[in-house]
Amino acid sequence: MKWEGEEQSRNVEDRRGAGGLGGGGRRIGGRGMGIGTIVVALVAGWIFGINPLTVLGLLSGGETAAPVASEGPARPPPAEDRAAMFASTVLRNTEQVWGQVFKAAGGTYREPRMVLFRGFTPTACGTGQSAMGPFYCPGDQRVYFDLDFFDTLAQRMGAPGDFAQAYVIAHEVGHHVQNLMGITGKVDAQRGRVSQAQMNALSVRVELQADCLAGVWAHHSQQGKGWLERGDVEEAMNAAAQIGDDHLQRQSSGTVRPESFTHGSSQQRMTWFKRGLDSGSLAQCNTFDARL
Repeated sequence: MKWEGEEQSRNVEDRRGAGGLGGGGRRIGGRGMGIGTIVVALVAGWIFGINPLTVLGLLSGGETAAPVASEGPARPPPAEDRAAMFASTVLRNTEQVWGQVFKAAGGTYREPRMVLFRGFTPTACGTGQSAMGPFYCPGDQRVYFDLDFFDTLAQRMGAPGDFAQAYVIAHEVGHHVQNLMGITGKVDAQRGRVSQAQMNALSVRVELQADCLAGVWAHHSQQGKGWLERGDVEEAMNAAAQIGDDHLQRQSSGTVRPESFTHGSSQQRMTWFKRGLDSGSLAQCNTFDARL
């Protein structure tokens, strides 16, 4: 992926120098959160979730609200930080692509911020943690990243490559697009109204749609930039496969339980990313009416 020298986003907020929240125990919502509860939450919403903090809120019996972060000027990452430069470059291209897509549809795209952090950081959805992996918080319209995750993706999860990383970023931005389209609110409104199995099924459709939206971005990005190289698409497809629910469950316990899926199988994630990539069309990303 030929990204060096491309324009970077001004919406990257670097909190890594702030030292996280520090300290020892945490309180999220009305009850204290034990390590066992946090582990359950992280397993349930481990990776690429629309809002893993919602899981913590449900398990703790309280809300996970935190003050919305300031909308003042973002502190950009240092120029010599290659990983941050890459993330900023990809984010900028998502801004350009989705700005054009929304404009063509008669709308206006509201750009999200990307927050780089280590350890812990406050969000409008509660206390974000690096162990949760990348996530999007609709409450403050921010994508949260600990860039060390990219090392985890490559070394522990078997998904190396810069376009694999770009897929991760584009997936989280896809959740922002869903939020702007009102999809996030409609799905979250079903919590407590439907069974856990039904909620899991809805979550799968949300995640697969974000995969498809990542593919839509990649389609238009390649048309505009021509910056993909041989093997880049395969990197993204491999990343989608490595984080399928069936693959993760098989690796962790040796048992696959489809009723507990929250993100979709490896095949589903690859299929929907490829669908967006091939078509470049939002209309092709309606996972809610599709037969999965």
